[in-house]
Amino acid sequence: MKQALYAEAPKPEPKENEVLIRVHGVGVNPADWKIRQGYLASKFPFPMPLILGYDLAGVIESLGDRVHNFNLGDAVMAMLPLHQLGAYAEYVVADAALVAPKPSNLDFFTAAAVPSIALTAWQALFDLAGLESGQKILIHGASGSVGRFAVQFAKWKGAIVFGTASTQNLTAIQQLGVDLAIDYISDHFEDKVIDVDVVLDTIGGGTRARSWQVLKSGGILISTEGAGEPVVSPSPNIRGIPVFVELKDNAQLRQIGDLIENGQIQAPSVETFALSDAALAHTAIQQQHRRGKLVLRAFDG
Repeated sequence: MKQALYAEAPKPEPKENEVLIRVHGVGVNPADWKIRQGYLASKFPFPMPLILGYDLAGVIESLGDRVHNFNLGDAVMAMLPLHQLGAYAEYVVADAALVAPKPSNLDFFTAAAVPSIALTAWQALFDLAGLESGQKILIHGASGSVGRFAVQFAKWKGAIVFGTASTQNLTAIQQLGVDLAIDYISDHFEDKVIDVDVVLDTIGGGTRARSWQVLKSGGILISTEGAGEPVVSPSPNIRGIPVFVELKDNAQLRQIGDLIENGQIQAPSVETFALSDAALAHTAIQQQHRRGKLVLRAFDG
């Protein structure tokens, strides 16, 4: 295990197309501890020491010379590119093209929980699966971080949504709008659902293996598991596609922010840790299944 150190680092300076953000909240993701422990070294060969993290929310403190679409003091959220990282810090520089306004109805810690999980769900459903109104989608792990956004985006689009969750989380996904909530502990989803257009798999393993049979001919299984590795379909009539978030600009994050601002989409609940307790947050995210999102407090002011 790589040791987590809390130490002083120089305050970064923004380049001409960047903004300097005074970070308030940092989203903690499973990829953080996996990168720290070397599990993703073949895909992300980062040199150590490394400042982890890619989800953040804060206030713009300085602008590059060519940045004209933000002002000093703007409250923003962002997802840093995975080849960059660096969000576990009090100050972060980010390409202004990847930064979006923070919804005014969210505090900084909740906003920091949004970017990567919301973008994963958005890109899975709309960029990869092309989900349309009236289509049927089965979402595994519907009460999880990505699953909660996926349920809401699918309902916003007008799809028919089936969701799997544990017994204690069935009410939660029903409140999000699923048309059929399936208890994965006591029920077999393949006995409840058939001929769906899309399966969103956030679980992997045997759940993915059993999911192919519920797809209609021409259907698509999108998987968040496997860090973007190929998803091999057992039939030429159905497709498997991995989702791995790519952010070319801030258009999608802005649209997601607008939906949250307008009350059409709910952000997740959060549990916070001090930035200096990042290692404890990693232990928590590894050991327990949580309905909410873990966030580091970089600045409480």
